[in-house]
Amino acid sequence: MTPPTPSGSDPKKKATAKKAAAKKATAEKAVVKKATAKKAVAKEAAVKKAAVKKATAKETTAKKATAKKATAKKAVAKKTVAKAKKTVAPKPAPLPETPVSPVIDAHDRDRLLSGTHHDPHSVLGAHPVPGGTGFRVFKPYALSVTVLTGTLRAELHDDGDGFFSGLLPLRDVPAYRLLVTYEGSEQEIEDAYGFLPALGELDLHLIGEGRHEELWKALGAEPMTHQGVTGTRFTVWAPNARGVSLAGTFNFWDGTGHPMRSLGGSGVWELFVPGIGEGELYKFAITRPDGSKTLRADPLARRTEAPPNTSSIVHASHHEWQDEAWLSRRADKPAHEAPFSVYEVHLASWRPGLTYRQLAEQLPAYVKDLGFTHVELMPVAEHPFGGSWGYQVTGFYAPTARLGTPDDFKYLVDALHQAGIGVLMDWVPAHFPRDDWALAEFDGRPLYEHEDPLRAAHPDWGTLEFDFGRREVRNFLVANAVYWCEEFHIDGLRVDAVASMLYLDYSREPGQWLPNEHGGRENLDAVAFLQEMNATVYRRVPGVVTIAEESTAWDGVTRATHHIGPGGFGGLGFGLKWNMGWMHDSLGYVQHEPVHRKYHHHEMTFSMVYAYSENYVLPISHDEVVHGKRSLVSKMPGDWWQQRANHRAYLGFMWAHPGKQLLFMGQEFAQGAEWSEAHGPDWWLLDPAYGAEPDHRGVRDLVRDLNVVYRHTPALWQCDTTPEGFQWVVGDAADDNVFAFLRYDAEGTPLLAVSHFSPVVRHDYRLGVPDDIPAWHETLNTDLGKYGGSDVTNPDTVKPEATPWHGRPASIQLTLPPLATVWLRPA
Repeated sequence: MTPPTPSGSDPKKKATAKKAAAKKATAEKAVVKKATAKKAVAKEAAVKKAAVKKATAKETTAKKATAKKATAKKAVAKKTVAKAKKTVAPKPAPLPETPVSPVIDAHDRDRLLSGTHHDPHSVLGAHPVPGGTGFRVFKPYALSVTVLTGTLRAELHDDGDGFFSGLLPLRDVPAYRLLVTYEGSEQEIEDAYGFLPALGELDLHLIGEGRHEELWKALGAEPMTHQGVTGTRFTVWAPNARGVSLAGTFNFWDGTGHPMRSLGGSGVWELFVPGIGEGELYKFAITRPDGSKTLRADPLARRTEAPPNTSSIVHASHHEWQDEAWLSRRADKPAHEAPFSVYEVHLASWRPGLTYRQLAEQLPAYVKDLGFTHVELMPVAEHPFGGSWGYQVTGFYAPTARLGTPDDFKYLVDALHQAGIGVLMDWVPAHFPRDDWALAEFDGRPLYEHEDPLRAAHPDWGTLEFDFGRREVRNFLVANAVYWCEEFHIDGLRVDAVASMLYLDYSREPGQWLPNEHGGRENLDAVAFLQEMNATVYRRVPGVVTIAEESTAWDGVTRATHHIGPGGFGGLGFGLKWNMGWMHDSLGYVQHEPVHRKYHHHEMTFSMVYAYSENYVLPISHDEVVHGKRSLVSKMPGDWWQQRANHRAYLGFMWAHPGKQLLFMGQEFAQGAEWSEAHGPDWWLLDPAYGAEPDHRGVRDLVRDLNVVYRHTPALWQCDTTPEGFQWVVGDAADDNVFAFLRYDAEGTPLLAVSHFSPVVRHDYRLGVPDDIPAWHETLNTDLGKYGGSDVTNPDTVKPEATPWHGRPASIQLTLPPLATVWLRPA
């Protein structure tokens, strides 16, 4: 054990030591002392050299002062000084003739009892003092404490209130353990206050700069071996706290006896607790600036209790990844130039009651069978209220314990990767709830939230917004994004509620917000944070994609951060953006009766006006099928047959439209009820014993075929973000409710998509086509009988005629099924 740093030397002590040495000196001893003095000088030099690197400023000052006073002529003094440098305790009292226990002074005692001591290690533990080594131990509720070192057993004096002290005639601080006796039990332990800090200077520097990209390795609970002893290092950022203690199962949730030390001006508090390992529950007991107490979960906890319990749990991962093949190829193509169809899942309700590991046995096989390239998981970070669906996060670094451990979640991600399925995750950096055991006023003052109440309170959700202008808060969030991608092999982050972050006046009335330094409504701190997050993630984790849920026309959401746009801002740096405009307009169109659709025809074509302004995802997400909005099939007009036909035709239009696809669970088999997190999808609709099962299974079979054809047709995804990949054939056939367009791949090979949203059959419908394609064949038809349609098809190869149409030199004639989408490819 390395002794604590001495804080200075005492002239009275030196004088006493000189007199004692002089009385006992002899000529023979003088010779020995001379040799000893030489060794002391050498040892002193070595100590000085080591002090430059390791010791605190106090120790360095003390050594320099002592060195100046020592002289070569006074060997006895040299010997005394050298010994003092090694063993002097902070502000020691002169050694009396009969040594007594070095009782903690009243001031330190009060601070320890009140939980406001910033440096308990300077008081507690073993310290060199005149006459030997002083031991001070703070163990509330202990009946006795005995020091064990070698064959020596020494019971410490009970000073009351849980304090014990004693002086042993030992020249150097020995390796020792404590035997602590409680009523009915006895524990032999290492002394937590005999260790140097387990957090390095580089970590503290990076935390202070807001640039620690692996923050989870510096803060939180980290099982480790420190100075040869196994235990757990606990660290927390709480710069406004007057004191921080550690409370948990190991001390019966009374943190009084485990005060933490403040590491300089970093705002970080640290304590290495030997003997504590995985599975222990803990929280931080914080003394606020006003002296009141609060018990807080660890913001960097990597595992938590299952709600409604709120404790943090010490965790170390033991999962061995098996997804090397997936990771090695996921960066081969950027997401916007690759097939990308997403199945959105709420894990807790997809199959209610299943754990992460049980889901791993079912979800990958189901998604693979349907042909989706990715799953998107609604937030999996820990959250107290299930009804928030995970969008009000309290444990940003911990997968929800409702379904298992962090390693169990890794097992699920691993299984999806081995099935060839990418994993996206909803990430919520915009806000957090006000729970008094979590982040809100964490150390007694606004810390993670903005100090201005107008900036802190989110007007829509009753939550608090992060202070994106504070470097430590940005660091907390940027590192969190990296954490999920690196530690859990997540392939993409869909960032929630970006618009609420970007605008100071979001959902606020005049007078409820203040403009930025340029007089504008943009939140410049949030812009800088999003740019930093995206740049860091893309730099550190090749192949990962970030996706913005951004509902406004903010310029440059998917533009590179270093490219300045017309508004004077660099791009936000996202890879993809949800196309909320397309979703809103297209759903508005299909909800009308077919006879009225001609008056809303532009709602289906307007998306192509801005289709290439960003890299888009077309989302039919959970938000569109809940809270009275109705499921996708239930939005459709007409009887049950027409509703399903509209549903199928709409999916065919969506999969052919430029952009990536996202479909929420349950919509793949035309569930009629709204989604509820309480019971999830209505899987019973696919039970063969149910009479209408073929209707639902037919829609699911269509989704499978859409994905299969999509993945094997580069024209549908390769040029999603370039105008060369799309051409209208006819976009103004409002009276017919027909939309026809061509999609092209990078080689110029086309696919013809025709959507017909009228409940009638149109025979010999003429469409203009390129004249360099000798023949076309139908590759997908949403009206097939196996999907539940009327089976109106174009079974034969269709050859162009030299009849100009729609501004093209050639044309073909098709039979358009009722309420259906048809795809044709070159024969």
